[in-house]
Amino acid sequence: MNVLDIIKEIEKHAPLPLQEGFDNAGIQVGDVNQPATGALLCLDVTEAVIDEAVSLGCNLIISHHPLAFKPFKSLTGSNYVERCMMKACKHDMVIYAAHTNLDNVVGGVNYRIAERIGLQNIRILSPQKNALLKLVAFVPEAYAKTVRDALFNAGAGHIGNYDSCSFNLKGEGTFRAGEKATPFVGETGKLHTEREERIETIIPAFRKSSITRTLLSAHPYEEPVFDFYPLTNTWNMAGSGIIGELPKGENEYSFLLRIKDIFNAGCVKHSTFTGKEIREVALCGGHGAFLIPEAIAAGADVFITGEAKYNDFYDVEDKILLAVIGHYESEVCTKDIFYNILSKNFPTFALHFSNVNLNPVKYL
Repeated sequence: MNVLDIIKEIEKHAPLPLQEGFDNAGIQVGDVNQPATGALLCLDVTEAVIDEAVSLGCNLIISHHPLAFKPFKSLTGSNYVERCMMKACKHDMVIYAAHTNLDNVVGGVNYRIAERIGLQNIRILSPQKNALLKLVAFVPEAYAKTVRDALFNAGAGHIGNYDSCSFNLKGEGTFRAGEKATPFVGETGKLHTEREERIETIIPAFRKSSITRTLLSAHPYEEPVFDFYPLTNTWNMAGSGIIGELPKGENEYSFLLRIKDIFNAGCVKHSTFTGKEIREVALCGGHGAFLIPEAIAAGADVFITGEAKYNDFYDVEDKILLAVIGHYESEVCTKDIFYNILSKNFPTFALHFSNVNLNPVKYL
């Protein structure tokens, strides 16, 4: 089993195209085609984490935060990022990060946070826009099921909690094969009419290339006819933040104490109490304060995140309770997500949680 096999499994759950434009998720350094000897799971990569991986015999480190955000003009060891890169190369180690792509998926970081709090009816707070395409393909009737099944297996036809979604309409297609054609049906130079099905289904835009390859492979025609249409629908299966409901209401003070305990937070910074009972909870791990307006618009009673600016505590006024639990505290659960994904698919592969205290923020 190569390192690339491990990475592919992560990317099945958190596809790289779902990362934000500013991000640098993915392979940070190393040869992914080498055999995998073990993986160390962490939130951040430091020199101490690399030393830990070496001592455990791991040649793969999987982190949530990318080690490298900015391009390098030189690699001299002038800061910890460069020193980590150099040390990883010295030990022939691969460093891989799943960052905002892991934040933005169902079952990702924010879903894990919501589960720990005990939220129900969990849904994405700010779904992605302009992320869907409609595929329309014309297929001879006898091959319609074969093509549909191939498209569904490749990731087409998912709408919310439903899969294998399509619309199908029967009709007639016409064509005349030219001299250089090798028609699947019909004769060269003669107009042919064929009973066909129009298959319509929905796909994530980032899967366009792979879906196209699948369609061309499954379709019997030499020149299949198909179209992609951009959709303005929001995509509720990917996006930023989470909103959900508590099984029963809690008062603000008790709720914050419970949050502090769940996430082992050194402190919980919060805005002025609104006097409302907490029922609807919105959240976003890491630096999620940009979602405060969406949380208010969604009717949430509290918004939980890892970081917020000073003025954010003013700006919420009495519209919502803002609770800041710390960047590290909100996202350290990513190690559990990595473990759950990989242990199910590679039960005998050596997976280790980093024991290095990576939180750069200290509390007195």
